[in-house]
Amino acid sequence: MPATTDDVADGPAAWTGRRSVERSPLVSLLKASHPVPAAAVTVLTALLAGAVGLGPAAGAGAVAAVAAGQLSIGWCNDRLDLRRDRAAGRRDKPLAVGALRPGTVGTAAVVSLLLCVPLSLSCGLRPGVVHLGCVAAAWSYNGWLKHTVFSWLPYTTAFGLLPAFLTLALPGHPWPPLWLTAAAALLATGAHFANVLPDIEEDLAGGVLGLPQRLGRRASTVWAAVLAFASCVALTVGPTGSLSPGGGVLVAVTLTLCLVAVCGPPGLAAGRLPFLAVLAMAGVDAVLLVLATRPQAVGGS
Repeated sequence: MPATTDDVADGPAAWTGRRSVERSPLVSLLKASHPVPAAAVTVLTALLAGAVGLGPAAGAGAVAAVAAGQLSIGWCNDRLDLRRDRAAGRRDKPLAVGALRPGTVGTAAVVSLLLCVPLSLSCGLRPGVVHLGCVAAAWSYNGWLKHTVFSWLPYTTAFGLLPAFLTLALPGHPWPPLWLTAAAALLATGAHFANVLPDIEEDLAGGVLGLPQRLGRRASTVWAAVLAFASCVALTVGPTGSLSPGGGVLVAVTLTLCLVAVCGPPGLAAGRLPFLAVLAMAGVDAVLLVLATRPQAVGGS
């Protein structure tokens, strides 16, 4: 049976939901913000801000802007997906089980978005506009593009411009080198394909027809792995234009993971092995992204 507001009024699960409203509404609200990806992007931003040479004050401002934007994106996503999550019986969603009012989550999304505007512009006009464009791309994904063949575009655009948001806040307002933008965009696009793998059947049943869902589990796994590997190559070759011995080892490691993801048996642990291989590649790429983003590399291309 789909979960509805009336369903939540009865049974042990409903009582747990009610107690969460009475005792920890802030915890429920935090859970509705998609805290894990929001925290991951915020922490990565903090690391990149230090890597490009932003000072403590400028770095803190950039991190605060990203945090506000990520919260608004997460709350917007859960609010817009309320009917689908109820129909799918998502007990892990506070809104779907009635632990939060839709108006509360909607208000939180709008307030955090409004806070994101001055926080972004406080970093400077150019970086502020870039970051607000990233947030707008993510909202467009929530509202429309996630159901289309262009579901990858907000990921590619928003994350590809994240280095620019930080480098434009530096003195002289330099744009990041092309290889850094490309590497970030490739990493995020691959993450989009990987992100849908655990829930691809549920998405299809719920009418979410983004590009990964249309391609299917196997093809999406291949795309996620290949894009993550391409990001690794860009990050190891881009800074110097050649492949160092250490970079060669990293490329070999990610190539091995790529082959595991692409050639691994999809039936093993319900396709868990390819998914974990892609996640490992993304982790390596995220570390490389921070290490490759150095002040001396920002001005080059």
